Order: sequence, then C-alpha cells, then structure tokens
Amino acid sequence: MDQPVVRLHSLRSVQLSVPDVAACTDFYSEVWGLSVVEHGTDDAWLRGTGPDHHVLQLSRAERNALGRISFAVRTPAEIDEAGRRLRARGVPLLREPGPLDDAGGGYGLQLVDPEGRRIELSCDVHAVTPMSRDRAVPVGVTHVVLNTVDIDAAVAFYTEVLGMRVSDWSEHQMAFLRCNSDHHSIAFNQAAWTSVNHVAYEMASMDHFMRGVGSLKHHGITPLWGPGRHGPGNNTFSYFADPAGLVCEYTSDVAQVVEDQWLCRVWRRVPELADLWGTAGPPSREVRAHMAGVEDRGVFADAPERVTAP
Repeated sequence: MDQPVVRLHSLRSVQLSVPDVAACTDFYSEVWGLSVVEHGTDDAWLRGTGPDHHVLQLSRAERNALGRISFAVRTPAEIDEAGRRLRARGVPLLREPGPLDDAGGGYGLQLVDPEGRRIELSCDVHAVTPMSRDRAVPVGVTHVVLNTVDIDAAVAFYTEVLGMRVSDWSEHQMAFLRCNSDHHSIAFNQAAWTSVNHVAYEMASMDHFMRGVGSLKHHGITPLWGPGRHGPGNNTFSYFADPAGLVCEYTSDVAQVVEDQWLCRVWRRVPELADLWGTAGPPSREVRAHMAGVEDRGVFADAPERVTAP
C-alpha cells in the first residue's frame, strides 16, 4: 500500500456557505461566543480563544454548503511533497502548493475528495494571541461530522491518502477518524446524500461546556439534543441550530488516544451508548432532519456525473 500523502497535525478551520452571512455572523459572535477577526461583504472570519487566526469562515451562497475543511500541516516542504504525491495518485487539485490568499495567509494547497469536498492543507497561517479561557466560549473547532453516500470509500480515502486513523465505529453507520491524539477530528455518517452533519466546537472544560449551554439558554436558545455524553469519543455534547439551520455543537472532554495502546472497537447503536448520562434521550426527528442537511456535491455540483478519486 502507498504511504499517505501527508501527516496532518490538526483540524484548523471550517468554511460554511450560507444564504445570510450577516445573521450567521451575529449568531456565532454574539451568541455562540466566537469573535470576528475580519469581515467583508460576502465573508466573515471568526476565531475562538485559541491561537488560530480563524476557526470558522462564513461565505455567502444561495444554499447551505460546505466551503472547505482546513487541516494544519507543519512545513511548506510537507505541503509541496503532498502536492507531488496527490498528483501521482490522480487526486484532483483545486489549488497547487503556494501562498494562500485567504484572510489568514499561509502556504498550502487544496484537493478534492471523492464526494467533491474541498480540503485544504496549510501551514504558516497567521496566529493570533490566545484569549483568556475564563469565559464559557469555544477554544476552536474540534471536529466535523460529514454525511456520506459511501462510508467505506470515504474512510479509505481519508486513511489511505490523508493518513487519518480510525478510532472507533458506531456499527457500520458512523466512523470516527483522528489525525492526532483527539479521538476524532472527522467522522463520517452513512446517509442518503453528501452534506455537513454538524460542526463541533471545543469548550475548555465540562464546566465551560455547561456554562455555555446555560448562556445559550439565557439567549432563548435550547438544545436540539443534549446535554449528554457520547460513548464513542467519551465527549460531552449539546447540539444547536444556527440561523441557516446548520447544526453546531458544544463539546468537551474528548477521549485522548495513545497510539500504541488504543484498540478500535465497534459500538452498538443503542440509546444508552449514544448518551452515557441518559440525560438527552435518543435524538429527535428534528435534530436528525437538521443533521441530514441538503445535498451538497461540492465542486462536483455542476458535473453531470460524480467524479471519483483514487
């Protein structure tokens, strides 16, 4: 088997396309707890309390969609080598290795996964001074769950090409993939169409997590599902809907993986494992509908047939 094209360091940021950037920016800055770093007519970039220049980019579009997912890589040389290896595998590149013109700058490339998602590998992105962690607001983005029409093909691409490792399965319905010691930074959910399931934001502790849920309650916003604690990943969860109807999650205490000691397991899909606390109950029809989203073929949206990458 060929070696992966790159070693990912961490999940850096997510770009979401939404019809009303202003409304979503207000929600994520005034209610959710992120801070606006830069904004334009059709885009806004928001940070957490951590050092990343931004963890969320909101961009104007006619309908909800995933813009891109950005992973941190350590050096420009690794980006260049990844570009060579991706071309050798026949993986489509939307942006060749080079300086990035995004608000955070840096050096990187953009590739296309088998379902049309835009994936960015970047390094040397502008850093910002970390903020105090006293407030119950997100540190940054910690994982993205993606709906897929072929979970086996998705897992194969992200492990064999991008070097991620499978931490656990939830039967054959979900797969949890890591790129560092966090239990998962990407998870795939078998679904009828390709879309974003939800984006999760890390809270510094369980206390911050619960205070964050309480803050949203004071804004008149109640969880779609939660608070609770998942079996796979052991992380706390509370899911909400943003003004575009996309699902955002507060989470904390994700399991930490020791590479030579972790044993991947297959979890049963039962309520007592979906929520170990038993406080949230099973996910409602409403939250499932939000998590299903709308079909998003990404860069293949205008293509007559789906293109597949090796």
